[in-house]
Amino acid sequence: MAEVIINIIDIKKYFKVGTQVVKALQGIDLIIQKNEYVAIMGASGSGKSTLMNILGCLDTPTSGTYILNGHDVSRMTDNELAEIRNREIGFIFQTFNLLPRATALDNVILPMIYAGKNKKDRIERGKEVIEQVHLTDRIEHKPNELSGGQRQRVAVARALVNKPSIILADEPTGNLDSKTSEEIMELFNEIHRGGNTVIVVTHEEDIAKQAHRIIRLRDGVIESDEINPKFSKSKILS
Repeated sequence: MAEVIINIIDIKKYFKVGTQVVKALQGIDLIIQKNEYVAIMGASGSGKSTLMNILGCLDTPTSGTYILNGHDVSRMTDNELAEIRNREIGFIFQTFNLLPRATALDNVILPMIYAGKNKKDRIERGKEVIEQVHLTDRIEHKPNELSGGQRQRVAVARALVNKPSIILADEPTGNLDSKTSEEIMELFNEIHRGGNTVIVVTHEEDIAKQAHRIIRLRDGVIESDEINPKFSKSKILS
């Protein structure tokens, strides 16, 4: 039986903008199982960015419950959220978010420093994930010496370095050309085949169609939640 890694129950998120209350999420229920590959889609204002921030423990809901890998994170303090983020979630952003003066290796091992790992373990694990993303020959290069695709590979390696429960990617190909986008999405397929749970937030249909399950948001609610017809459910969760 598949293991539930994310269980969201009746999540609501309201923002006050002046005198108006914006209901960004209006009662979201969502279960994601271990080793699923999920795309979250939606137009601007649909609530997908708000949902991503809650999934990534970057924000807390106004009400509802969020169980992440057995932990109720919906009521955690900022410090508790920071700790669980570093341990459970590997982030990949559209803009790479790399330190410009640091080498590829130094960028990759940064989460391990926050996790308190010793230098030997950091270097060993850093080299391992850089090899996993096929970038060993660029290990000492700085971001300005790398192409956009190579920078995103560094960001993917950094997301993997702490062996997180979930890889959460926000528009991961938004700054890349179509050929490089295909290469990065193939890397995501490799990561998924390796056993990771992968969640991609995107507005691009061709990127979403790489995922095995596609969730569409509209006006703060889930409009549809479907298995990608390209994949059978038995194959996805086997």
